[in-house]
Amino acid sequence: MSGESDFVARDTRVQRLDRAFRWPGGRRVAVILNLAYEAWSDGKAPGVGPMGNPLPAGAFDTNSLSWGHYGVARGIDRLLRNLDRHKARASVMTSGVLAERTPAVLKRMVDAGHEIVAHSWAQDVIPATLTTEQVQTDIVRTTEAIETASGKRPVGWISPRGTPSREGSRLLIDAGYLWQGDVFDDERPYIQIRDNGRIVAIPLTMEINDLPHAMRFGRSPRDFVTLFDDLLTNVLSAEDESVVIDVTAHCHVFGRPSGAWAYEAIVKSVMGRDDVYVATRAEIADHVLKTAG
Repeated sequence: MSGESDFVARDTRVQRLDRAFRWPGGRRVAVILNLAYEAWSDGKAPGVGPMGNPLPAGAFDTNSLSWGHYGVARGIDRLLRNLDRHKARASVMTSGVLAERTPAVLKRMVDAGHEIVAHSWAQDVIPATLTTEQVQTDIVRTTEAIETASGKRPVGWISPRGTPSREGSRLLIDAGYLWQGDVFDDERPYIQIRDNGRIVAIPLTMEINDLPHAMRFGRSPRDFVTLFDDLLTNVLSAEDESVVIDVTAHCHVFGRPSGAWAYEAIVKSVMGRDDVYVATRAEIADHVLKTAG
């Protein structure tokens, strides 16, 4: 093993990319278009919803469950249509339970060229709260369900809440994963090296993410576009090293008409540019491995 010790993952070393690293075509900026297609286990509800007044302790939040189901009922179709209009491909974080509930949607994603990213079995299955054996079981169950439904085995993993087990990278390497996105300590990928192999760690940058943008900070969809435009302009003009910018829409948040237009505006903008590399996360990982050796 080589490089610095990983700050989170146990018994892991980190190989970071040097200042000379570039994306294909010599570009310094890569943009990843992400969708979050999420669901909760039977009998579970989202921990966040549109209502500000909390329910009494122990009450089941039927409001947040209905709100969260919008992504399955309407949001995924709208956002996939928006991407198709611009011939853009996304990395779609997908709950394993949706492979059972909506297999035709997963097949549609693969047929359109999108990448399906394994996103644990459900949003309430958070690896950091599980035993190592439970995490391993969740990886196997989620991976097999997605492959069965879509016809393609996922090569990338992002945990709900981006909160992995400290053994996560080892378990994902054992399961054959190429990359994982449960890291937040860089603005470009790096390689995690363990005794059982290596895996590309692709940070999920949070600046252009509709859930904190709208739900936590109360900013408008127009602010979403402005924030992206300002970020891209300043990165291109001021940064001399390569970076990744994630643009993320949750199907139950900006899958609605009020927000979908903003996501599509960014998609249209980046697909019309030559100075950024627009890629799926799997393509990002493949380029990192080929370049880093």
